[in-house]
Amino acid sequence: MKLTTQILAALALTSLFSLAADRPNFLWIVSEDNSKHHTKHFDPTGVAMPNLEQLAKEGVTFDNACSNGAVCSVARSTLVTGCYAPKLGAQFHRRQKLVPMPDGLKAFPAYLNEAGYYTANKTKTDYNLQVDMKETWNGKDGWKGRAEGQPFFLQQNFAGTHEGSSHFPLNAMKKKPLQDLISNITLPPHHPDTTLFRYSYASYQDRLRKFDEQLGNLINKLKKDGLYEDTIIFYFGDHGGVLPRSKGYAYETGLAAPLVVRVPEKWQHLIPFKPGTRTDAIVNFYDFGPSIIHAAGIPLSDQFDGKPFLGKDISAEELSKRVAYGYADRFDEKYDLVRTYRKGDLKYMRNFQPFNPDALHNFYRYKQLAYLELRELHKAGKLNAQQELFFSRKPAEALYDLKNDPYELNNLAGDPKYQETLKEMRSTLTEHLKEMNDLSFYPESELINKAFGNPTAFGKKHSKEIAALIDLANLEVVNFDEAKSKIESALISEDVWTRYWACIVATSFYEKSKPLEVTLSTIADSDANILVRVRAAEALAHLGNSKAKDVMEKAIYASTDPVELNLILNSAAMLYELDPTTYTFDIDKSKLKTNSSLVKERIIYLNKRD
Repeated sequence: MKLTTQILAALALTSLFSLAADRPNFLWIVSEDNSKHHTKHFDPTGVAMPNLEQLAKEGVTFDNACSNGAVCSVARSTLVTGCYAPKLGAQFHRRQKLVPMPDGLKAFPAYLNEAGYYTANKTKTDYNLQVDMKETWNGKDGWKGRAEGQPFFLQQNFAGTHEGSSHFPLNAMKKKPLQDLISNITLPPHHPDTTLFRYSYASYQDRLRKFDEQLGNLINKLKKDGLYEDTIIFYFGDHGGVLPRSKGYAYETGLAAPLVVRVPEKWQHLIPFKPGTRTDAIVNFYDFGPSIIHAAGIPLSDQFDGKPFLGKDISAEELSKRVAYGYADRFDEKYDLVRTYRKGDLKYMRNFQPFNPDALHNFYRYKQLAYLELRELHKAGKLNAQQELFFSRKPAEALYDLKNDPYELNNLAGDPKYQETLKEMRSTLTEHLKEMNDLSFYPESELINKAFGNPTAFGKKHSKEIAALIDLANLEVVNFDEAKSKIESALISEDVWTRYWACIVATSFYEKSKPLEVTLSTIADSDANILVRVRAAEALAHLGNSKAKDVMEKAIYASTDPVELNLILNSAAMLYELDPTTYTFDIDKSKLKTNSSLVKERIIYLNKRD
């Protein structure tokens, strides 16, 4: 009986392999933390990478690939699911709680597995979701672990370009001068032309040169094993990075990934572009998984948000009409809430908490000397207007012409010529956020306590409430006189998250919110919800009301939830950087009712004295 079962299993496996035999192999070659701006093939200021350039001669260069998430765990969660991370609860880096996959959806490599593919990941699986690793990945050994004749999908990661490589000590500049690179560095306008910044760029380009050697070695290995002409190769960076205002930020320097796809001659019918060409069609990380599934001839899950850009029925004309959505939320202990919508060369950016400056402290970022130098130059008043944007209040909404302004420094939202476009893109993004039930309109602590058992089901159940919160948040983009009465009503709402967002909207108007001060003061003193009190305190601080510090300190010692406390401390850090004289904190760790690694990092920063 046992022998019969084994024979039947072997026959089934053989049948599965024979069905898969006429399907291509897939190889993803991934470099970490580099936007397209660092690579000469995509940007004239980047470094030459001959092996990548050779791959591009045989493949297709996608000049507008979007990682959607601007940091690794969020981008990888987007990749592996083919879905928008904020609807899954997978938008926070790093996760403070793993969230389940949506009911009925598998990580996309699992569908390849079911169709007879061997799947391997070598080796990066930092997802924010509870991915079933056994059904998703067969191994970590490249294509060597597969059965004879079995097609494979391999994701091969190279970590040498990771942001951590930029955490070099100051004496590295003497030990390894990199003069051949430094002499050719062209700095973008938002970075100061200093010796340290030049070296930081050169050091990163040196890392990319080493990666290019690894890329060439892997391709040669594929050729040696006789698999090159049977394998569709993707090369891409996993998001932007690594210098200030890139990784973790929803600018193109954080979202624009380099992407080259080589399709062998026998599979050319699966791509609508000729070898050696470039396309400005927008493709997204949530499209990558569906593209592999579709190119393999496997039915697509109706739960994918992404659409394939590979397959028999894909046209260049249809691809040219695609758009991109981006998102940036918490990165380690630093919170933000940014959403973007790109159509062609125009990009709309919505900063839902514009009072959080880009420069707000993050312990991992400020391990990098370039971040520290930028902060010191800011304090010394030595940055120009474009460089100062990093430390300034952000606009609630922005519109950028990426063709003429690739670093997103010239906001066109106030330009009369663009008002119709602005309204159209604002409306499109708003509808997108509502349609996907963007969970970030609730605080992360609330999501962990109430939603993360089944995030997508929670989103569907609360879709009307989410839509109402988005509409309330969008009062930030109208003038205060028009918004005032609606904010006043929302501040006294019986619904806690309506009051929460009303306080955030009030803060976004800064000094104009003076008529709301009495109500905000009452909320800061007596609201039943600790986070609403903190948000009211933020608004008061921007009105020059020093009561905010007392409210903040009471909240810090009252919180019993580590995720909630981290959010409170984010507000404290923002106020400290707004006015370090008034908002200097001296937190007694022994009096805290909860703690976490992120809380510890914030307290180290807040208790530190320059």
